[in-house]
Amino acid sequence: MSGFLDLLHDDRPHVFDGAMGTMLYQKGVFINRCYDELCLREPELVKEVHRAYVAAGAELIETNSFGANRLKLAAYGLEEQVRAINARAAELARGAAAGRALVGGSIGPLGVRLEPFGATAREEARAIFREQAEGLLEGGVDFFILETFADLEEIRQALEAVREVSDLPVVCQMTVQENGVTAYGTTPATCMATLDEWGADVVGFNCSVGPHGVLEAIEVGATPGRARLSAQPNAGLPRDVQGRKIYMASPEYMAKYAQRLIRAGAKFVGGCCGTTPEHIRRIADAVRALSPGRARVQVTAEPPKGAEARPTTPLAERSAWGRKLAAGELLTTVEIVPPRGIDPSKMLAGVEALRRAGVDGVNVPDGPRAQMRMGALATAVLVERVGGIEAVVHYTCRDRNLLGMLSDLLGAHALGLRNLLLITGDPPKMGPYPEATAVFDIDSIGLTNLVARLNRGVDPGGNPIDEPTRFTIGVGVNPVSVDRDHELNRFYWKVDAGAEYAITQPVFDPDQLLSFIEEIQRRGIWIPIVAGIWPLVSARNAEFLANEVPGVVVPPEVVERMRSASARSREHAIAEGIAIAREMIERVLPHVQGIQVSAPFGRTDLALQVLDGISRVKAPPRHPLPAPSGSG
Repeated sequence: MSGFLDLLHDDRPHVFDGAMGTMLYQKGVFINRCYDELCLREPELVKEVHRAYVAAGAELIETNSFGANRLKLAAYGLEEQVRAINARAAELARGAAAGRALVGGSIGPLGVRLEPFGATAREEARAIFREQAEGLLEGGVDFFILETFADLEEIRQALEAVREVSDLPVVCQMTVQENGVTAYGTTPATCMATLDEWGADVVGFNCSVGPHGVLEAIEVGATPGRARLSAQPNAGLPRDVQGRKIYMASPEYMAKYAQRLIRAGAKFVGGCCGTTPEHIRRIADAVRALSPGRARVQVTAEPPKGAEARPTTPLAERSAWGRKLAAGELLTTVEIVPPRGIDPSKMLAGVEALRRAGVDGVNVPDGPRAQMRMGALATAVLVERVGGIEAVVHYTCRDRNLLGMLSDLLGAHALGLRNLLLITGDPPKMGPYPEATAVFDIDSIGLTNLVARLNRGVDPGGNPIDEPTRFTIGVGVNPVSVDRDHELNRFYWKVDAGAEYAITQPVFDPDQLLSFIEEIQRRGIWIPIVAGIWPLVSARNAEFLANEVPGVVVPPEVVERMRSASARSREHAIAEGIAIAREMIERVLPHVQGIQVSAPFGRTDLALQVLDGISRVKAPPRHPLPAPSGSG
């Protein structure tokens, strides 16, 4: 492939890759990990992302080294591995590019303020950037890309540091806010003119507020005759998650804006946070449409070892629960918390009653509200082997590291458990053991990715396991979340990762649930929804849920109904709670594929009263899922 200087001087636009952090997160790497260190610890995972972007049509890929400077690595105790991490990042990108793409050494801001706004001296910052640049040079990059800077003075120190150790071309990209200027109040025009004056080979914007904001910055800042322009916007408005911003716009939307950016003068286009190989594939297609004489290089990414020989077992063949999901039949399940001690007899008596009543499954929570109870996996085995009914097992990320999760899941499968509900888990501080520590190697999105890979016969590193697992993959969703956009986006990622059904938090307002379902369908998300129903037993129960349980909203009118009933008698309160639950079911049943009823305080008889009278009718037809945009 031609060198970077050749690309600068030809008459065609060229395509950068997309997000590295988003893809690693999607593949199960939780946000508390050092993503840059993965170059040393999980190199094949990093190479897999690079290969996917090259296969999608990226002509320039960036090293996984955005935060690999001494200051940011110190937070993980890795400050003495700056050179090793950066050199390895360059080597991995070059190996994945295999001569089909150029490799840019990615350098991001230090995460501190420079003088005069902070305590870090300019010379100190320049020395830190120089150390990183030397590592990238050692690994073998074709050019440097300084990206996501808000402070002109800081990017100047980075540019000068690179110039001190190399004469390779340098791309300098700033980031702007919703008001169209940087966090320091600098306009796009000033950014571009100043960077051009300082000798940057390419200037532009990345990250920022999505394609529209970057387009406006290019339009107002571009000046004929100055340096070549680049644009790598986020896939939509970004949300800050511990320094990583993850949001999304559709691949088609990004492709349209890529063409607009090129018409506005951009020479290089690509993506930043939230973009995937599918986004870059669509952008590459859009770029080719503006350069019709150009041939596309087809690259086939190397699949994980053994993955191509291991198809996923059809959902209907994994369990009775999976068969009903696949057939669109109405599902009923009752949630029973595991016992506090070692005697499961009372719980199993309730399970037997549910089996006789024809309930499809028993939902087994995993340490709800961070309480100490019998383990969910052991409880589920008892439910199935002694109770004779399928279990839907909650499995959380709170208590186990990645290795422990893999061991648990393989063991659960060997014991015959098939139905999972994957959740992040309540933090220990919610329960009676606030000094207990949580693990959270990954969250529920990463866990969904992990189980989906096991179902394809590979572990997180792409190594084959004996046989693919056959889990049905469920996830939780909260339709009454205070931050609905955040909840919708997380739900999208769960489905994209491999979720096959969802169970909601207890819902007491049917309109909120129905509006949430309408919104996810408007966004193209079609998986079966099982509505969570909680029969209230007293005014105190209603007030507790309304005020002390995160993620649950009990409308004031429902609380008032329970107060009025409780004032009459305990029996009236229970009857009113059952009536409220039945009213909820009547409203939502035409729009969901299942009902989960919680058994308050272990009272399975109350759950069965709620379910009594539900017609065993076929639920609305299940719509096919769109093809996932990422590699899972």
